[in-house]
Amino acid sequence: MLLLAGLAIGIAFLVWSADLFVGNSASLARRLGLPPLLVGMFVIGFGTSLPEMMVSLISALEGNPSIALGNAYGSNIANIWLILGVTALLSPITVADTVRRRDLPVLFFVTALAGVLLANGVISRLDALLMLVAFVAVCIWNMTHGAVMPEADDKGVKQAPLWKMLLGVVAGLVIVVASSRLLVVSAVGLAKAVGVPDLVVGLTVVAIGTSLPELASSIAAISRQEHDMALGNVIGSNLFNTLFVVGIAGVTRPIDGEGGALVIKDVLHRDYPTMALATFLLAVACRKPRGRAARIDRWEGGLFLVLYIAYVALLAKEALAR
Repeated sequence: MLLLAGLAIGIAFLVWSADLFVGNSASLARRLGLPPLLVGMFVIGFGTSLPEMMVSLISALEGNPSIALGNAYGSNIANIWLILGVTALLSPITVADTVRRRDLPVLFFVTALAGVLLANGVISRLDALLMLVAFVAVCIWNMTHGAVMPEADDKGVKQAPLWKMLLGVVAGLVIVVASSRLLVVSAVGLAKAVGVPDLVVGLTVVAIGTSLPELASSIAAISRQEHDMALGNVIGSNLFNTLFVVGIAGVTRPIDGEGGALVIKDVLHRDYPTMALATFLLAVACRKPRGRAARIDRWEGGLFLVLYIAYVALLAKEALAR
């Protein structure tokens, strides 16, 4: 009963705090003259990925590579197929040209880099350091190539003081992280109670739990017509998970040895190809047909959801077979 109560409380606070966070982030972006896409990638995308980082770091310290790696890649798959699927079903997502021409190619490069580093069956400290260096390089590149948004015409519109916006961003982010952590602890406790394997817990329960901030933030962004933030949130989160979350876990404790090799073998066989496929299908969905603006339509969101359900069903089938 306590675990179920934790899930309910976590969801309630998560939804409320995500709206607080996105609303103040959007206002702050306009006040500072920053493009919403850049805020979506760095403030929301990376900020809401803090649960993944904490879970993976704790898992690495406790010597559990299954949770650490499964959490990061499982969250990436959930971000595209579950979060964008639900968000697009609620409202088609308009895709900016900068996403198609700049951000998606970067995500493709990062995904390919992860595959190269995983190919030898281990994640050494050197591999992890290369991921962190690549993460810093991507951040610098995005900041130097991010166009400044024209100043909005806010004459006659009463704006909140800057300190209130900053307080709203910080408070919203803190509550998002805390409520998502409560969700994860409760969900993992329930999963362990019924004997679900660690890797499956990392790829499903923990991945979905730590991705709930992205889901809540994306829905809040779409409800405010901040489409750039919703998409930038997912792209930024996936970049953060692939490079920083796995990198910080690998630096803390390399994923090698017999147990780590078995985990990475499973990941290379099933989860990495699924993540790469999800990234490819996202790029296809973001294409720009002739005669209309690029967008992710409702039917594409529905397809993403079906694919995610099929992936989770595959995980359940393999877990039961073992």
